[in-house]
Amino acid sequence: MIELSELQHDALVEIFNIGVGHAAAAMSTMVNEEVDLTVPTITFATRAEAARQLGEQANDRICGVSQDYRGSFNTEAILMFPEHKSLELVSLMVGDHIPLQELTEMEQEAMGEIGNIILNACIGTLADMFESQLEGSLPVYRVGTCEDVLNVSGSDADAPTLMLHIDFIVEKHAISGYVAFLLDLAALQDLRDQLDAYLEKALG
Repeated sequence: MIELSELQHDALVEIFNIGVGHAAAAMSTMVNEEVDLTVPTITFATRAEAARQLGEQANDRICGVSQDYRGSFNTEAILMFPEHKSLELVSLMVGDHIPLQELTEMEQEAMGEIGNIILNACIGTLADMFESQLEGSLPVYRVGTCEDVLNVSGSDADAPTLMLHIDFIVEKHAISGYVAFLLDLAALQDLRDQLDAYLEKALG
């Protein structure tokens, strides 16, 4: 299975924690309430294993927002929530006075904006810390089974996936979200190289 050294793992958690902090500040402004995001936990799994784990927690249906990033390493980043929580997030964003039908019509656009904020906060922080460039595509919204959203098929089922688990807490709302970074072996090695360069500079 994919492994990082303890130093690499701790550095990645630290970097993502900074990114999550930026995302929390942006989301707080968006929903006009304080948003707390927990320190992220990082695990590696194959794409098929990640889909199975998510399915157990999300009753097998999720909504996701994905963006492709190219630069110092290449990845597809996907922000995912259990499907039944997506409307709750949209309601927080646009206000609970909106009728359900209108809320559903706004869901794709609103989730795309939420995904764009969180994914770009995480990836942007990585790029800043690595002193490199990572260019992202426009967000794409998906709804379906975990296998559908993670595109688990054929040889991709064994592709490495970095899973970032974040809890979103907005007053009485506790919403668990996941960010998946889909990496091929070359991208994984590029990520390790970037972490090593970051650690060498940080540790002198």
